[in-house]
Amino acid sequence: MKKLVLLFTLLLGTLFQTQAQTLKFKVDNVQDTTVYLIKYVGSGTYYADTAFMENGNVSFNGAKQTPGILGLFIPGKRYFDFIYNNEDVSLETAAPNFMENLKVKKSAENKVFNTYLQFIQSQKEKSQKLSSKLQTASDEEKTKINAELSGINDEVIAYQNNLIKENPDKLVSKIIKMTMEVDIPENVSSSEDRRAMYTYLLEHYFDNIDLQDDRLVNTAIIQNKLEKFLSKNFIMQNPDTIMQYISPVLNQLEPGSMMYRFFVTKVTAHFQKSKIMGMDKGFNQMILNYYCTQNANGEYNANWMTKQKVEELCEETIKKMTTVLGNIPPNISLRDTTDQNWKDFYSIDAEYTILYFWDPECGHCKKETPKLGKLYREKLKERNVEVFAIGKATGEDFEAWKSFIKKHDLTFVNVGLTNSLFEDATENPYQFIPKYTTAQSLNYQDTYNIFSTPQVFVLDKDKKIVAKKLSIAQLEDFIDKKQGKEDAEKLFDVEEEKKRMEEQQERAEEAQE
Repeated sequence: MKKLVLLFTLLLGTLFQTQAQTLKFKVDNVQDTTVYLIKYVGSGTYYADTAFMENGNVSFNGAKQTPGILGLFIPGKRYFDFIYNNEDVSLETAAPNFMENLKVKKSAENKVFNTYLQFIQSQKEKSQKLSSKLQTASDEEKTKINAELSGINDEVIAYQNNLIKENPDKLVSKIIKMTMEVDIPENVSSSEDRRAMYTYLLEHYFDNIDLQDDRLVNTAIIQNKLEKFLSKNFIMQNPDTIMQYISPVLNQLEPGSMMYRFFVTKVTAHFQKSKIMGMDKGFNQMILNYYCTQNANGEYNANWMTKQKVEELCEETIKKMTTVLGNIPPNISLRDTTDQNWKDFYSIDAEYTILYFWDPECGHCKKETPKLGKLYREKLKERNVEVFAIGKATGEDFEAWKSFIKKHDLTFVNVGLTNSLFEDATENPYQFIPKYTTAQSLNYQDTYNIFSTPQVFVLDKDKKIVAKKLSIAQLEDFIDKKQGKEDAEKLFDVEEEKKRMEEQQERAEEAQE
């Protein structure tokens, strides 16, 4: 029996050895050195393996690699890419022009790919020669040249379609198809309604990508396509618009797949990195729809994160959703400087209400808050724009808060979680809830996610959030535009402030270096 087990083990080992793929390279005109196999995740490149190249020869174990596009990097030289799809690969080339000198000795995928690249290069050279003639050509010559350029483009498309048709099972076909533009039906493209064509393009932009094939994540092409779709030159940078057209794509992806992780993290990062006001709404929707959702086993779809991290993220995001643009935020009812009178902003009848969170001991607040006082006195009050300011007034800050308000003549509504209110509410909050206030009001910093000050929220007459995270200069400009007074004299210069903030950012970066 032991002999049979041993024989089976040997046969199994032999089977795996025969199935192992080898990546062999012969590169002329290079010195002996350590070289690197690199892999792609989107457009990001990472070291996948290392080996020593001797006399221009080097090989790697392909079984360790993930199918997609790989590259061979030689220090001091340019690297070159090739396709790996679970097959033996043998390539020969010579420095310094790796791609021009590339010869495929073994690899069905790369024979097709290399021939394709050579064709594309030849067509590119033809196009460049023709394009260079356009600058000095007559109108008649330009018509002829443009026709020739159009013909070259048609040749390329025909070549691509034929390649895909003849190689339906090859990875190279899917990669090339990703690079192709979506065909717009004639009835749509010939329509005078340009909006219809644009809408069709938005809805079908990803049609040429096999969203179920994780191998395509290991190419730079897929990230380039996604970044183009998300760019300001292609789609309006509005969270609702982006989510309208990207959600149907994301909903096709299989949770747990690399494609799901790639698309979800990239789209989420786009919203997170954006400096455009209101894009946090898209970020929050991505978290709730694609991180916090669970499969039948109760596992979060964001399986690249720990369960604890996902739960913390989901809890935090649910809170943040209350203060995205378009929502009515929770009311705040706190005491004013008398520490007796209760005031809330839902009771304010104004065209616009500005919620202003600040701290009398915050350095930036000391600069911005007096500006808000001036803006309110000289412009906002007479225009039916009210300010509801929530100041940090607990403990020793209570006297500092009242003193600052008096010193800078802050005549708008001022409330705070005073020290006496804090202590009494800590002992028994229900002596105030719900008669005077709410738990959300007493915990306003957590409710509104106020972890830095100052913070500005602009509410319309229905108390919906229409703007947030504005400086005082930006706030003035925003209100002027909203009330049709763009030409009104400005108390504060937005451009000057922007320049000053950029200079501060540069100094901060220099200090870090």
